Amino acid sequence: MATQTNTEIGTLWQLDPAHTDVSFAVRHMMVSTVRGHFAEVSGTVDTSDPAKPKVNVSINAASINTRQPQRDDHLRSADFLDAKEYPTITFRSTGVEGDPTGDEFKLIGELTIRGMTRPITLDVTAEGRGRSPTGDQVAGFSARARLNRGEFGLKWNKALEAGGVLVGEEVRITVDAELIRQS
Repeated sequence: MATQTNTEIGTLWQLDPAHTDVSFAVRHMMVSTVRGHFAEVSGTVDTSDPAKPKVNVSINAASINTRQPQRDDHLRSADFLDAKEYPTITFRSTGVEGDPTGDEFKLIGELTIRGMTRPITLDVTAEGRGRSPTGDQVAGFSARARLNRGEFGLKWNKALEAGGVLVGEEVRITVDAELIRQS
């Protein structure tokens, strides 16, 4: 479904935290995949120039949840996210490739984890638009990206006796976002 014209798009959209999920997946012991998500996400999308949307997202690092409390505590520690020292993970868009008013495009930006900012490109798909039961105009998007956790200082690992490492280097990111148009 193609995105609508500028006047239909609106100017400012807010992430709906109740309908937005930022999740990740990483290899464990080179034989399985651990998945998790962040429970606290906020952000805005400014589409006043639909060719150059401005996206700003903030994630509470301590809200990480992999459904295993001991692992979550370790991920919050200085070995990984160091959530006490760096409580927020942020994303700020810097550009787009393709037509951001179309069905698919690339959103280019800067991701900051543990105070380290690196470029990242998200493959974005427009999932649809409509009106909520309360009358709000909403839009849905999904996005995918991959990153090397070591580039953000997330270097903790353990070698396995059989070879390989406990935690994979590549992290797959998935975002499912619902936006609410602000009046």
